[in-house]
Amino acid sequence: MKKLLPFVVLSLIISTIGCVPARKYQEMQTAHEQCTKDLESMKKKNETLMASNKEMQSVVEVKEKNLQELAADTAQRGKSFRQLKTQYDKINELNDILSNKSTTLLNQASSENQKLMLELDATRTQLQKKEDALKVLEKDLTDKETNLNLLNQNLKDREKKVNELQALISQQEEASNALKKKVSAALLGFADKGLTVEQKNGKVYVKMEAKLLFPSGSTKIDAEGKKALLDLAKAIENDADMEIIVEGHTDTDKINSSTVPRDNWELSVLRATEVIKYMTANSSLNPEILSASGRSEYHPVDPKDKARNRRIEIILQPRLNDLYELIEGQ
Repeated sequence: MKKLLPFVVLSLIISTIGCVPARKYQEMQTAHEQCTKDLESMKKKNETLMASNKEMQSVVEVKEKNLQELAADTAQRGKSFRQLKTQYDKINELNDILSNKSTTLLNQASSENQKLMLELDATRTQLQKKEDALKVLEKDLTDKETNLNLLNQNLKDREKKVNELQALISQQEEASNALKKKVSAALLGFADKGLTVEQKNGKVYVKMEAKLLFPSGSTKIDAEGKKALLDLAKAIENDADMEIIVEGHTDTDKINSSTVPRDNWELSVLRATEVIKYMTANSSLNPEILSASGRSEYHPVDPKDKARNRRIEIILQPRLNDLYELIEGQ
């Protein structure tokens, strides 16, 4: 009789679960598919964010290089301008001398006077060419300075956007770090009972092995699991500015049953849903920031350890609305 008792209890549980209406199961399946789409969307947005940050950094580097080249070219143009100006002043001085000399020589022989006049005309022609070249150089220098100012302003705008983006990313990291510390402190008593808290990619992952939450093959949360979930819910119930995804994971042992759960997919979804129901029923967590996801057996953490693969992962992510708005405004 003692050996038969577990099988009798399991049969009663499976019979009870099997009474779930088909419509409710379809709703759960639809919710699962939507959660999967939302998760993929968030991953793509995160990848877009990182790619945008790298692209903006590359643009800033190119702009800085162009700015340096333009500044060097402007300096060289300025040097040429000053040299021509010096030559221009010398030619003007020479022109004045020649004019005075011409007046003096008007009384000399006509042949000498004609020679001087030719020299004077040549000098004036040369002076005109220098003046024309100086005007061209002045215009070119003005255009360069205008382009330099525009490039400077563009670079400042780019740097401002990059700084804003980096500041928002830093804020996200700080919020994630603070959340991890708070969650770790709240769940400290379960550290040696199959529960871990870690942070990566700006998210906090609370991993609970199935042995802490559920009896084998069951979706009913036991007393120890309820205490851990309650401690977690109370720690984060006032943090409304986040998104929470509860993922159910199973091992590779197959389930072949005519009643719910019929397979590992259903088991993982039902367990994730039960966790959300318990947390929202026993805390002030906003259901709008929660979603359930069943991952079945296809995301193991250790292919050689089935116990670790049977788990619930609660993923806490601070909202990134400001960050997404900044990226979309580029």
